[in-house]
Parts: sequence; structure tokens; C-alpha cells
Amino acid sequence: MKKTHFLVSMLALAFFSSCRSGDENDNENLRDQEVHAKTVNVTNHDGRPFSTGNGSAVGKFVSGPGGGVLMQGFYWDVPEGGNWWTTVKDKLTAWSDSGISAVWLPPASKAQNGAYSMGYDPTDYYDFGNFNQNGSVETRFGSRTELEALITKAHAENMQVYADIVINHNSGGQSQANPFTGTNTWTDFSGIASGKFQRSYNDFYKNSYGNNDEGAFGGFPDLCHANPYVQDWLWGRDDSVGKYYKNVMKFDGWRFDYVKGFGPWVVNSWNSNVGGFSVGELWDSNVNTLEWWANNANSSVFDFAAYYKMDEAFDNGNLNVLNDDMMWKRNPYKAVTFVANHDTDIINNKMPAYAYILTHEGYPTIFYRDYEEWLNKERLNNLIWIHNNKATGTTSILYTDNDEYIARRNGYNGNPGLVVYINNSSSWQERWVETNWSSQQIKDFTGNSGWYPTTQGDKWVKIQAPPNSYSIWSLNQ
Repeated sequence: MKKTHFLVSMLALAFFSSCRSGDENDNENLRDQEVHAKTVNVTNHDGRPFSTGNGSAVGKFVSGPGGGVLMQGFYWDVPEGGNWWTTVKDKLTAWSDSGISAVWLPPASKAQNGAYSMGYDPTDYYDFGNFNQNGSVETRFGSRTELEALITKAHAENMQVYADIVINHNSGGQSQANPFTGTNTWTDFSGIASGKFQRSYNDFYKNSYGNNDEGAFGGFPDLCHANPYVQDWLWGRDDSVGKYYKNVMKFDGWRFDYVKGFGPWVVNSWNSNVGGFSVGELWDSNVNTLEWWANNANSSVFDFAAYYKMDEAFDNGNLNVLNDDMMWKRNPYKAVTFVANHDTDIINNKMPAYAYILTHEGYPTIFYRDYEEWLNKERLNNLIWIHNNKATGTTSILYTDNDEYIARRNGYNGNPGLVVYINNSSSWQERWVETNWSSQQIKDFTGNSGWYPTTQGDKWVKIQAPPNSYSIWSLNQ
């Protein structure tokens, strides 16, 4: 949910507003598939080659031992005009080649602000740009036909597609007399064009079920999940929102918006009845709260604890905070890590942050604008390749101070793992570290270092990292 870019006007009805479920078997399956079929060499800024999956002749994502990477396939206020679905579809082959395993799309259904809405003010969950309502046929992103073509293309590339689901609140209803408030409320959704999931005042708080649930948002009518009618339409019926999105539209999973607004049992019920990957946007840096929610929702959760620690570490020169607790340390199978998203973008020193999430446990997310516009795409592709092919096993932190951070992935099922060295200082740094490997040659897979050291019999070796950058070491094979 975008927290700062909307206005609510009940008189004008102009609202500018602004889902890895659950079980660990799904995550293990990602890690047990084949290694990406082809590697090419690309040079870094110093001219030395590094490894990347970009350019695969296969043209489809194939998961390596480290699993896959999620692309957030939008940003706030993507261009209007109904072309976004086609824009994303045209990038899917390149994303797949680079090792991206899934794409998260913005809310796909018609919202109150029609062709201008980012979708976080939903009106008709079954209008994907195929009904003339709220001032347009298409959504901001395009038509239903174009959305279906995107999903079909993603599946042809062996990528999954996750829908952004906004079920805390609705917008765009007509005014009706409400006996529970003694006023008129904008809660009459009986005239929606699809005719599915019609709603009235008793489907929103306050109503016969009570005055409120965990939280309302922005003055929007607050959907009442305690109402069996609402439950049935969201996840129970064969043509419920969840089942329609999964079985008809062919979405593979869900990013649940603003889950602070309703109990975790809602997402748990959705996941139990519908299935698929899920991740919740619980905007909270308290790792205990994140873990509590993920366990009770039977869902992954965005690792806001790691997000704020990375900001302190990489922007404020305090890498020691990476020793602190984070969701990925509590349960990596339920932690989705990220460096930026459409709502929040506070980390300035982003490449070390991406090096961190793409070498550590959890399910890493790449932000569209970082990948396509703002950062070095080849360096990101290199990190994606390293993640997919080398980032396996548990994590051991080997060294930290204000400027340096070194951690080891301990390897899994024959994969050797890696050592990542992040250096926030203005000069080259060197450290002796204990690796997974005895008497074997290693190299820096980023190409930032030209060293090819051989580990000692006791597995210790000296490695280096360039100023304000990172190196990532593994067996030279």
C-alpha cells in the first residue's frame, strides 16, 4: 500500500490510493530443481570477468541450488495509458534468462480511480480491464487480454506470477443509508459490472459483527472478514476471488496488502482454501511481530527487520548491526527480503544491500526501477547468478566491524556454498577467514578481485574486498 501518495474525498468520490505460502515443502522444491543451464562471462568495471546467467540459450528460468529470485514488476505511478502489462510481458524472457523465477504484479482489478489508479482502491475484483466502469474499460495497466497474455508468457518462461491482493478495504461504492452508523456510507457495491461479490453496508465495519477489526485504512470502507458472506466470496466459493484468480486467471501466488488491517487468520484461511505462494506486507521492524504473523498466517512475510538494519548498516556505516535479529534468521523459508519497493525506498547504498540479500537466506526481491533504470543491471545479474548457483546452506557470520562484514554460506547437498565480504570503507581490505574448503583454489565470482588463493588444509584463507564494494568467494569450478 502506498502510504503517502493518495487523497481521500468522499464528496467527490475521487480516491487516489494507493501475497510464499506457506509451507516449507514449496521452498524446498525451488531448491531441488536443476542448475541453470548456461553461464556466460561479462566483464565488470575493472575488465575482469564475472559469472552471470544472462544470455542463457534455454530461454526459460530453471532454478539452481540456491532457489529463485522475485522481481517486483512495477513501481509507484507507472505510466498511464494501459501499456504496462505489455511492457512487463516484453521483459519476461530477459528476466528469465537472468535467473528471475517470479514476478509480482500490481493489483490487477478495476479500482475506483479507473484508468488512473494503481489498484489499491479496489471496486470490482472480477474486472481485469474488460468492463466499462469507473470511467474506463482498461485499468491503468491494460486490458484483461493483455494481462492473460503476460501470465501465459511468464508460465512459458517457467516463471510464476504473484497477484497483489487488497482485501482490507474497498472503494468506489455508491452511497446508501447505513443503520449501523446512522449516516449514509459509500458501501453499496450492488451495481458492479461483473455482478460478482456484490456488497452492502453489512459487509463493512461498523456492522452487525462489530465496530471494527484490526485496522481501517485511509477512510476507505473497511471490509468485514468476520462476515461469512465475505469469507465465502474471498476464498470459499468455487468462483471466489482467490480461486478465480488462481484457476481462471492462473496467478500462482499472492502478495497481501496492508495485513495490519485484519487478523492473520484471514490469510491462513485464504491459503488453506486457495493455495499458492503468499507473502504479507506487515510493515513492522519488530522481528517478533513478523514471526508471530507469519506463523499464524501460514505465510511468508516481508523482512522489514532486515530492511531497516540494512539501511543502518550500509548508509550509516555500522555493519555491526547485521549481527542483529532478522526474520530470515528466525525462519528463512518465511522471509522475503528486499532493498526497495513501490512504497519505501530509503537505502541509498543499494549494491551492498543487494549483495547481502542475494547471498543470504530468505527469498530475495529485486525492485523494478533498481534493475531496469537505476543500478548496474549486469552487476545485479551477477548477484542473481551467484544466489541461484552458490547461495546454499545455513549462514555463519565470520567477522563484523563498522566497515566490514564477512559471512559464509555453508553449502548444501554437494553445493560448496560461498563467502561474502562487504567492505564499506574507502580502501581495500583483507581478512583471514575459515571457509568450507580444505586445500582448494577459490575465486571471487564478482570479478572485483583478481586473486585465486588456495585454502590451507585447515580451511583458512586470506581474501580481500574492494573499497565501498564487495567480493563473493567460492570454489574455482
